Amino acid sequence: MAAGWAAAEPPPARFWPLRREQWLLLLCLLALSGLAWLALLRLTNTMTAPGGMADVAMAGMPMPWDLRDALLMLAMWLVMMVGMMLPSAIPMLLMYQLMLRKRLPNAQRHWAVALFCLAYVLVWGGFSLFATLLQWGLERLLPLSPQLLNVPPGLELGNSSTLAAGLLLAAGTYQLLPTKSACLERCRGPLQFLLAYWRPGWRGGWRMGLAHGCYCLGCCWLLMGLLFVGGLMNLLWAALLGGYILLEKTLPGGPWFSRLAGLLLLGWGSGLLLL
Repeated sequence: MAAGWAAAEPPPARFWPLRREQWLLLLCLLALSGLAWLALLRLTNTMTAPGGMADVAMAGMPMPWDLRDALLMLAMWLVMMVGMMLPSAIPMLLMYQLMLRKRLPNAQRHWAVALFCLAYVLVWGGFSLFATLLQWGLERLLPLSPQLLNVPPGLELGNSSTLAAGLLLAAGTYQLLPTKSACLERCRGPLQFLLAYWRPGWRGGWRMGLAHGCYCLGCCWLLMGLLFVGGLMNLLWAALLGGYILLEKTLPGGPWFSRLAGLLLLGWGSGLLLL
């Protein structure tokens, strides 16, 4: 246990019912997630408009990226990560705020929670930059497939089936690995995580937010590759993935749920290879 807790009373093991301050934090986080989805909808509408990236791809034309295209894709990935991942961090943030109630005055407590959230988003911002560069690299190697941008209902991947199968098999295998289980365990236990990684003061919020973001990234990074399977601009598919991640981190049988999903992904990927 961190030294900061040596002389403190044991923190409560639950945060329900929510206090007024926690309700305010919860509403703010839900509003931020909702704004991210609205921004994502606006971005996808821009990119699928006539003359946009998806429109050019559907026409089978080469599509070299300019600066505007790169910034749009980076913004799309970033707001998508916020919309998909921030809801799954809400239990951690609520527990952190609860543990700070008797240790920091109001202003410093608000700063600590804000820095924790900002650091968490920063980690996923780094992943967004990596994903944008990866997408740019794929575009240079292969013509941008419209299936990678927006897949119609039924997830018919056409010429992208080999790539899709590889991503499904990789994600399914990772779901069964000890690394996945270790990261998921730290994401599923807010109290245990905070006790193990506690850092005092409002600066500690930043350090713990980075640590939690890295574990969350280690838990979900290959699941994000499945966005290429369902379509980068397919908001329904993104919402389904985000919902699965939330259930994986909150359901009582989350580890078994994760392994079952891994087996299903392996079966799906194998089926695509055999078709």
